[in-house]
Amino acid sequence: MAFEGLSDKLSAAFKRLRSKGKLSEADVKEAMREVRLALLEADVNYKVAKDFTAKVAERAIGAQVMESLTPAQMVVKIVNEELTALMGGDATYLASPGSRPPCIVMMCGLQGAGKTTHSAKLAKMLKGRGHRPLLVACDIYRPAAIQQLQVVGEQAGVPVFTMGTEDPVKIAQKAIVHAKDHGNDYVLLDTAGRLHIDEQLMDELKNIKATVAPQEILLVVDAMTGQDAVNAAAAFNDALGITGVILTKLDGDTRGGAALSVRAVTGQPVKFAGVGEKLDNLEVFHPARMASRILGMGDVLSLIEKAEQQIDEKQAEELARKLEQDRFDLNDMLDQFRQIKKMGDIKGLLGMIPGAGKQLRDVEIDERQFDRVEAIILSMTPAERAKPEILNASRRRRIAAGCGMKVEDVNRLIKQYDQMRQMMKQMKKMGKGKRGMRGMPNFLGM
Repeated sequence: MAFEGLSDKLSAAFKRLRSKGKLSEADVKEAMREVRLALLEADVNYKVAKDFTAKVAERAIGAQVMESLTPAQMVVKIVNEELTALMGGDATYLASPGSRPPCIVMMCGLQGAGKTTHSAKLAKMLKGRGHRPLLVACDIYRPAAIQQLQVVGEQAGVPVFTMGTEDPVKIAQKAIVHAKDHGNDYVLLDTAGRLHIDEQLMDELKNIKATVAPQEILLVVDAMTGQDAVNAAAAFNDALGITGVILTKLDGDTRGGAALSVRAVTGQPVKFAGVGEKLDNLEVFHPARMASRILGMGDVLSLIEKAEQQIDEKQAEELARKLEQDRFDLNDMLDQFRQIKKMGDIKGLLGMIPGAGKQLRDVEIDERQFDRVEAIILSMTPAERAKPEILNASRRRRIAAGCGMKVEDVNRLIKQYDQMRQMMKQMKKMGKGKRGMRGMPNFLGM
């Protein structure tokens, strides 16, 4: 889970603060020493960690905290605010095409960071927001780079412009003309990478920049490489003047050093985070939400957004009507489980619920359970799915035999269905409305 080690250490430091009641200056300084060590162990840049704890200490030693009835909570609040500021404050998105499209986005980075895949991920995100992106194969050196872009482009449903092994500058120029002729409002240039930063790589990128004047230069870096990612970001920024960073593999980065250091070292924001292997696994980077996750406070907003992306308005209204009329059946339950499955890694999603992340730390969640649920329900007749109350003992034995499971598995599913139905009825009584139907109940029904 992302930031797991850092979250544990910060939680331990704040727990000791809470046990003291009223705080002295020495208590705050000791806590900040622990926070600084936690940040350094998380591979945060030394100067960044030192400046961060100095800012927090300066604010925490003020009268507002020392005289507060809950000084430890005030310190946590300050840490939360400073973490958010450290990562950039507000979320930042791509430049708009405006009145003169296309908006040109130059994707750059070292080999192995996931540049080609994340070009397709970004293109898919743009398409989902109503834009018409064009992917452009400007990497003419890496074997099969053009074919890889064509494959992921097809998966994303986005056109790919190629000119074989022509000069990358010419390819970029022709691609922009093509985009204007075909109504593409974003052009994503997948440029060449190297195993290391060298003069030849930078010269080529500078030539492309000078020729096509991109509105965005996004650097793709692997979050799990920690300070190496930050150093690469600094080098690319010095040479090209990047406008933002895409951090890949953030879901697997238990330390978090890159996410916490990039903005402070380069002055440029992390704009997007790759959180999985699928093309849907790209998120806008929200510093405030990330700070909340680091401090173990969850991230309910992102969780609701993920749920809403998978459920359209008609489905939500139909589900609400069924709940009003007490007609929620096993077909609806199957739909709910399929929607949850689309949302991504279940343990990561549950970790967004405040307080749940720590409880789930050592829990193994078998995501194949979704497939078993689907197999059981699909082994039922349409009448049995619509009216679960007719599922007597002989029907349950037949269903178990039909899907290769035990009768106990079928019984457990029916019990889960009853619990889910009751919970949704309670949510309806609490007056959550359609937004509730589109958000948390769908997920918590699990």
